[in-house]
Amino acid sequence: MKKTALITGASRGIGRAMAEAFAAAGYDLVLTCLHNIEELENLGRKLESSHAVSCRCFAVDSGDCEAVDALFSRINQLDVLVNNAGIAHMGLLQDMTPQQWHRIIATHLDGCFYTCRNAIPLMLAQSSGHILNISSIWGNVGASMEVAYSAAKGGVNSFTRALAKELAPSHIQVNAIACGVIDTDMNRCLSEEELEILRQEIPADRLGTPQEVAALALGLVQAPGYLTGQVITLDGGFV
Repeated sequence: MKKTALITGASRGIGRAMAEAFAAAGYDLVLTCLHNIEELENLGRKLESSHAVSCRCFAVDSGDCEAVDALFSRINQLDVLVNNAGIAHMGLLQDMTPQQWHRIIATHLDGCFYTCRNAIPLMLAQSSGHILNISSIWGNVGASMEVAYSAAKGGVNSFTRALAKELAPSHIQVNAIACGVIDTDMNRCLSEEELEILRQEIPADRLGTPQEVAALALGLVQAPGYLTGQVITLDGGFV
């Protein structure tokens, strides 16, 4: 039986690259997005044709408990869960509304709780599984003008380490990737001048690519079972 991977936020950027990488590795896929369901379904059909895998696509708000529960009611087997769905918010904390704050926390941190709560029983039933949370270097060190995002990703890092300890006796690995500045739509809010300043501060002298994140993600779920509870930084030496 083929292994199955669920990837949230898979219509573009890092999520799309991971869907392509896992399909190429022979995984059947369950893919979600919030808004771009037509684009996601086109990707699903492409992956089914090119890699002979099954690909089911759903419009799901990862920060909505009932929506995530409904998604998992349609999943009977799961080997890999990748919590990738995310949104950005830049601005002074004093100008942020409570609604904006809660939306950031819900998407990044609540979403991990909702998906993991549903995925764990499926993985316990087979005494194996991999949970991978896509985090950020700002969850490690914080970023000015991105306090809510930094707080949410810091929570994801702690969530990862704690859940890994809880699930290690059941042979379920839990890890995270703390991404640096990756060339995705999330960073399109930055001007070219701002991106150039960032490039100059990164020792690798460039932004990371979604494909690099996807390659690391696939490598982590293929890693020895003793690798768990790790937040691995992928940032070109930035921090």
